Parts: sequence; structure tokens; C-alpha cells
Amino acid sequence: MRQTDELTRLEESLEHIREAPADGGTVELIARRPAEDEREILTEGRLDTFDGLEGDTWRARGSSRTPDGGPNPDSQLTLMNARAAAAIAGERERWALAGDQIYVDLDLSISNLPPGSRVQIGSAVIEFSETPHTGCAKFSSRFGVDALKFVNSPTGRELRLRGANCRVVEAGTVRAGDAIRKLPNRA
Repeated sequence: MRQTDELTRLEESLEHIREAPADGGTVELIARRPAEDEREILTEGRLDTFDGLEGDTWRARGSSRTPDGGPNPDSQLTLMNARAAAAIAGERERWALAGDQIYVDLDLSISNLPPGSRVQIGSAVIEFSETPHTGCAKFSSRFGVDALKFVNSPTGRELRLRGANCRVVEAGTVRAGDAIRKLPNRA
């Protein structure tokens, strides 16, 4: 199978993506989804243990991964690596089209932040879920088939290029420009 120029370009961005800081980084963008296919860029958001990002429609959307179709607490909040978002979406104004709520300059790879890992983001604490966050038809329609192949490849899944599902374990406020840092493993 012949590789496209777009897939080659995306694969060439891997080195830069892998250079994201491992222990502490920065919140680059916060995007709330007030309704389907709508995005609001926030300078500040409140993370809640029940609602996730306040004002986001996560709870109302439900999930195909739960028996009753209700919201999945393991995917209450999604983070995406800002370097991956830039490689895939281009300009910052297009990042939110991916559908994630928080875009960070931090190594989100499974090897760096395995399920159960916690990070402090602003004054909140979130925990990484076992449930993978994968590219879907909407992602493909917005960014192309090559972007979907890129994020769903074995490397893409290890690096969590499509993003990471998380849940809020301590409520707090997060602002664009805030620090995000790994917390020590719990005993």
C-alpha cells in the first residue's frame, strides 16, 4: 500500500510530539462543547467530579460503552496533546474540532501516564482511564482518513495521539496557561 504525502507529513511530526515534557507541562487550550458540533474556547473552566467540565455536554451525550447508554465516568474529560493537535488540525483555531476539552503540552503516552495515573491541572486533579480514546467517523470527516490512520496506528495508540480519557477526582479550576504536572503514584 502506497503511503500518502499527508500520512508521511504526520509521521514526520512524531519526533516533535515525543519531545513533549514528561513530568510537567502547560494547558494550551480549553474547549467546551455546549451542544453537538459546537465549541466554545474558554480562558477558564471549572472541573467537577460529577459534571466534568462545567457547561460541557459530556453527561447529556451518554455513551455506547455503558449498558444503559448513560454517560461513561471513565471518559468524563478528554485531553489531547497540543503538539499532536497542531500536527493534525493545523492552526490553533481548528484544534477544538477534534472534540476534546483540554489540549496540553505534556507527554500523554501510555508509558508515561498509564491508566490510574493522576495529574494536577490547575487546582483540579484528574485520573487517566483504561478506556482508550480512538478516532471516529467525525474525526475522519474533519481531518481526513490519513489523520484517522495516524492516531489509530499502534504508535498513535501508545502515544495517545487521539487523546486520553480521564475522570475528575478533585474538583478545581483550570485556566489556559496553567501548569499540568504528574502526581506521584499512590501506594
